[in-house]
Amino acid sequence: MNKPPSQAAAPAVPGSADGRSARWQSHREERRRELIKSARLAVHALGSDASMEEIAAAAGTSKSVFYRYFGDKAGLQQAVGEVVLSQMQRRIGEAAQSAQTPREGLLAMVSAYLQMAETSPHVYTFVTRYSAAETDSPQRSAAMSGALGHFFESIGDMIATPMRTHLGDGKEAVIGYWPTAAIGLVRNAGEQWLSTPASPAKPDQEAMARQITDWLCVGIAPELDPSGSR
Repeated sequence: MNKPPSQAAAPAVPGSADGRSARWQSHREERRRELIKSARLAVHALGSDASMEEIAAAAGTSKSVFYRYFGDKAGLQQAVGEVVLSQMQRRIGEAAQSAQTPREGLLAMVSAYLQMAETSPHVYTFVTRYSAAETDSPQRSAAMSGALGHFFESIGDMIATPMRTHLGDGKEAVIGYWPTAAIGLVRNAGEQWLSTPASPAKPDQEAMARQITDWLCVGIAPELDPSGSR
């Protein structure tokens, strides 16, 4: 009985492996975005101290899934932080572009910063007050610190640009140092305001933005004037 001729293996289609790899990578990236969004919603509802297990439960999955995609809680904080800080940076930049003067630009940026932080204070705290002790990876801690540093560095550039145009030449000392000092004031005052319990003495977001802008532009000299003149 004659045996049928053996069939040669079908030749590999060029690019098929690459196509599968690209689809798998796209699937992973989409899944990662979904997990980041779910984690953000969970932290918003549960608080900045929510555990990985609580975050995973709120997302309708297991914490092992989060560990697989982010490594540890610090990795999740870094991933959420990159998204949140990027959105804040874009919103602050848009606010500054509509201003007519450097002072108006400062007020717009401070207002946008406070507004976004106040919208979800738990998420803001989650991404800006990470604990290096929650990870055994110095690289992870450095990455999160770098994300924050890049965010505030970008805001510093937004502040410096209109100042350079307004002040002209010969003011490099002011332009070089003041924006960094201004960011420190805005961040520290803003975070203290954010963590202060509501009370009649606590300014609302608009009043706080104007107060911080006044401190940036004229300091507390008017408060120190014994004559009470403004």
